[in-house]
Amino acid sequence: MWFNKLNINIAKTHLFAKKKQTIVASLGVTFGIAMFVLMISVMTGVNKILEETQLASTPHVRIYRDISNDRPSLLSQILGTEDWAVVHHQKPKDEPLNLRNGLLIARSLEADPRVLGVSPQLTSQVFFNYGPAQLSGILTGVDIEKEDLLYNVKGKVKSGSIEALLSSNDGILMGQGLANKMNVKSGDKVTVTTPRGDIVLLRVVGTFAMGIGQIDNVRCYANISTVQKVMQKDTRYITDIHVKLKELNQSLTAATEWQSRYGYRAEDWETANATILVSFTIRNMMTGVVVVTLLVVAGFGIYNIMNMTVYDKMKDIAILKATGFEGRDIIGVFISQAAFIGMMGAFAGMLIGLFLSYLVSRAPFDGGEFLSIDHFPVNFDVRFYVFGLVFGVLTTILAGYFPAKKASKIDPVSILRG
Repeated sequence: MWFNKLNINIAKTHLFAKKKQTIVASLGVTFGIAMFVLMISVMTGVNKILEETQLASTPHVRIYRDISNDRPSLLSQILGTEDWAVVHHQKPKDEPLNLRNGLLIARSLEADPRVLGVSPQLTSQVFFNYGPAQLSGILTGVDIEKEDLLYNVKGKVKSGSIEALLSSNDGILMGQGLANKMNVKSGDKVTVTTPRGDIVLLRVVGTFAMGIGQIDNVRCYANISTVQKVMQKDTRYITDIHVKLKELNQSLTAATEWQSRYGYRAEDWETANATILVSFTIRNMMTGVVVVTLLVVAGFGIYNIMNMTVYDKMKDIAILKATGFEGRDIIGVFISQAAFIGMMGAFAGMLIGLFLSYLVSRAPFDGGEFLSIDHFPVNFDVRFYVFGLVFGVLTTILAGYFPAKKASKIDPVSILRG
């Protein structure tokens, strides 16, 4: 057996005989594990807050009419041939952006057992007039109670209330970033220019903050009937349907099924947020590479120290073998040393990593217009600490095995003869 009481006692004697060397070896592991815990906690914390914030304001599936270019060219329609008729930069035909029977589709989706909530919408680009300037924005007509079920709008309201929006024919709930730019508050009136050039007077009944600058700086909610009136559309006119599912992982399957059934583009959340998801993957890969490099460097340090220990203890090893110790006993002695260094260093690194992560989590951090956070996001996941502890110990044992193997092959006769 590699590990028995006698082998472990000899390993302890070697370790405490050269305390400085033992401490230096342990510090290598400590630094590697501490940096591993800190980096992976911070990086996954950033990814987690970004994903949660994005998901909190993104539908699992969005159904809308896409612009279609899949149609024959004008000349081919007239001449009846595709052999030589070419039209470059052909514009899409003038099609309405609304969903025909959109409200019926929404009711059909509400009956689907996979669906948690459905919010039909009418969305339009508008300009908010601010003195001589015009600020680009998005006016979104919704049933605010259905929208609240999907995105917890009530919990994101900073002033006013969604009830005030329900009881208003000309009210809007304005994104906090846009309200700050226009220097308006609840009760103020704003003028809006529609894509048709019409100027409409609307009243701010409240402000909200989703936590994402791309939304808070441009979006305003209004009753769907209000936006239909502003855009001069009938009561059946909607442009989007947002759907939240009970199970997020069903979004791609549901989107594919609904696109085939209803004939409109159905975009799942992963497709809509592909760029962000790729950035998560890249950050995780870079974190993994840096962390593994740190631990491997620490392992090489232990390997060198164990090699030096074998060289210094040549005579001790020869005496042990001459008194009846076998090669596996010698391996057990040196692997016990490596395991002790690994456990001591990994445990200390785990505690230091936890302390550093806590300090970072308390540090103030301004997400600016992009993200509404006031401190650095850190993910305190127990798995990181367990993995760091296990990986640190295994790395040191592996680093100590090869010097131990070398020590087990020492010929005691040649060493004792000098």
